[in-house]
Amino acid sequence: MKLHQLRYIWEVAKQGLNVSQAAAHLYSSQPGISKQIRLLEEELGLQIFTRRGKHLVEITPAGLEILETSGEILQQIEKIQSLAQEHSDAHRGNLSLATTHTQYRYVLPPIIRCFIDKYPDVALHMHQGTPTQISAAAVNAEADFAIATEALELYTDLHMLPCYRWNRSILVPKGHPLIEESEISLYKIASYPIITYTFGFTGRSKLDEAFDAQGLKPRVVLTAADADVIKTYVRLGLGIGIVASMAFDAEIDKDLVVLDASGLFEPSTTKIGFRRNSYFRGYMYDFIEMFAPHLNRDLVRRSLEAKSMAEVDELVGDIELPVL
Repeated sequence: MKLHQLRYIWEVAKQGLNVSQAAAHLYSSQPGISKQIRLLEEELGLQIFTRRGKHLVEITPAGLEILETSGEILQQIEKIQSLAQEHSDAHRGNLSLATTHTQYRYVLPPIIRCFIDKYPDVALHMHQGTPTQISAAAVNAEADFAIATEALELYTDLHMLPCYRWNRSILVPKGHPLIEESEISLYKIASYPIITYTFGFTGRSKLDEAFDAQGLKPRVVLTAADADVIKTYVRLGLGIGIVASMAFDAEIDKDLVVLDASGLFEPSTTKIGFRRNSYFRGYMYDFIEMFAPHLNRDLVRRSLEAKSMAEVDELVGDIELPVL
């Protein structure tokens, strides 16, 4: 049994049993990977994958157990490599982040600036996607950290730490009737066409829950994953915008009027997720603390060692989160 064979079966499974895609990702050849998988199965005396002709169609029950152990072995190999890098050069390496547009555009820039100033020789790799894609990237070791508000809890392999709480604001063009209202209610908001986030993005679930609780059916005329897109269509007069409050820039958005809607919706919590038992280099701890100062190195280290999210929740249960 060879380490590269474990990498092959792991990558094939991750690529949905598509050997061609796995070969491209590993800079190898399809015949070479297929041959090595066959050799591994012959050595083990069992099938990891079932086949239909030349195509892999399913992972066998034994294969599932082998893949789980292979993943653990590959993660330990990563730890050894990271440990060696930490001792050879603590200020040089890579850091991969996966998050949404709102985080990249409105929250992370000053953090990234500080991080680069302190660690100029650490290469940052930024991945933007849906919350589900972001979480999957962390689970599959394509990203060190996933930062999101939705979907992280779908992956039991991730440990999540709370970073900050936030709520929503309503954006309208100047002269809009809502500006003259002495008190804004969900009922009044529901009487206008609404432009907001696509379901699954940036706390959208809390928005839907608030309307549902009042028996209201808001007329959502347009959705987008990007707050800047939402603002564009608000400027066109197509509806009122409901966005994360931190997505309003007083200078750039001075042609719009912002109305506080925090009393109408339950606050959302943005979290940072990472794989359990990962090995963190020193600069990775520093990044987390720059992003969420209450998440110090000792607390993060204990969360990495926790055996379940219940243990993690106990560690952070009494923390007073900042509000953006």
